[in-house]
Amino acid sequence: MAKNVLIISGSPRKGGNSDLLCDQFLLGALDAGHKAEKIFLRDKEVGMCSGCNYCASHSGDCLRRDDMTEILGKMIAADVIVLASPVYFYSINAQMKALIDRCVARYTEISGKEFYYIVTAADTDKNNIKTTVDCFRAFTVLCLEGTKEKGVIYGLGVWKMGEVKTLPVYKQAYDMGRNC
Repeated sequence: MAKNVLIISGSPRKGGNSDLLCDQFLLGALDAGHKAEKIFLRDKEVGMCSGCNYCASHSGDCLRRDDMTEILGKMIAADVIVLASPVYFYSINAQMKALIDRCVARYTEISGKEFYYIVTAADTDKNNIKTTVDCFRAFTVLCLEGTKEKGVIYGLGVWKMGEVKTLPVYKQAYDMGRNC
């Protein structure tokens, strides 16, 4: 059965390594017959959560008027969500963190989803990247009901743009998208 797949690329560089892995996942999902879309956060305006709590008293509507309303609607509608971030100081980057924080307005509606994570780093030791994946898991596993972690794609040892294309993980991202 076809699924609705939403890929959220937190990469600040179009064609960066995590963004390229998102493209491969997207291609695999489309080739498998799924409805799939990639959101490139760099092209969107997603402001930081101000903690004003407006959303709590306004049925999940945020006081900020930016692209997060659209993105959040797509997250709620998706069956599968892919969260992708380059590793910055062993954590997710600011673009992805802003998106996650802004989910507070309607996070209870992001339930029963399948999640995949894509992380890329210059570091080659997967153990060092655990803290980044833990950031994703804290959001999806601890905060969202009924989620299932389906896979993690580690693009390790990549620094320069495009390096990930030479690694087996490039095909792994395609295969994971095809089998999601």
